[in-house]
Order: sequence, then structure tokens, then C-alpha cells
Amino acid sequence: MALARRTVKTTRHLDAFRSALAVLLPAQSGLTLQQTAKVLGIGTASIHRRQTRLRLGRTGTSGTRNWGGRRQALLTPQEEIAFLKPWAEQAQQAGLLVLAPIRVALAQRVGQPVKASVVWRLLARHGWRKVAPDTRHPKNDPQIMKAWKKNSQKRWQPCSARAACAVGGFA
Repeated sequence: MALARRTVKTTRHLDAFRSALAVLLPAQSGLTLQQTAKVLGIGTASIHRRQTRLRLGRTGTSGTRNWGGRRQALLTPQEEIAFLKPWAEQAQQAGLLVLAPIRVALAQRVGQPVKASVVWRLLARHGWRKVAPDTRHPKNDPQIMKAWKKNSQKRWQPCSARAACAVGGFA
């Protein structure tokens, strides 16, 4: 409690100040963890973590746990590079890769089923990208298309057989 009071008076860091308040508010004002969390604008679990951090003497931001990163990674970054190396060589030779074989190989490597999104994220992490087809054909000639549009018939032609019209719904 004395450390929390001293921290409130001397600190210049917002994180340390909130940690001290997480201890002082329940102790002096009788607030619950939920009420304290609401006052400080943080989650209830964060109140307990801040109290523990202050009790252990870590008032600043140094020594706190880093919550980011790859906590559920299937492979280390080095293992990922080694896994993708043969696929990169194959892509150099063939010009493209299919996702399904990579997915099967990754599932065998890690020993569990792997979703396609995991493989897409793996490839994106290493700078690979999905190559989509062009929106138009490379041999497309806009002038030929324009001429065809000018000379094409602009109305429906009558059906040659009555049965064919009935089937198509235009009878």
C-alpha cells in the first residue's frame, strides 16, 4: 500500500499510475474489481495483473509481458523458411503453385490438419502473393470489339421451331 501511495505521488508514467490506482481504489474506497476496472477504463483481468505487477515491484513498463506476437505458431520463422524453400524452387521452375499440395505438406509437417487460411497467412508472411488472372485477354483488340458492336443485330430473332420457343419461355 505504501508503494502504491509513493508511486501515485512520484511517477510520471501513466501505466505506473494506473497500476498504483488499481491497488489504492479497492483498498481505500472499497471498490470491487469490476468497479475499479470501470473507473480506470480497463478490463477486470488487467486490474489483477496491475496489482500483481505493483506488488512485485515492477512499477514501470519494463519487465511487463508482451501480449503481441505469434503465440500459436505451428512453426518457427526459421522452420517456415526451410519449409517454403522447395516450394520456392518449384515456383521458379513452373511459374505458379497450387495451394492444396502445400496445405497437405504443411499438415504432414506439423502433424495436424491445417486450414487453407493458415497456408495463405504463411505465404503472405513471407512475401508471396496470389496472382489473379487479368480482367481481359491479352490478345483482345478494342477496335474489333467496337466494330462488332456496331454491326451486330440489336433485336431478338424469331424462333425457328415452335417447341424450342416454348422450352425457352419466349412463346
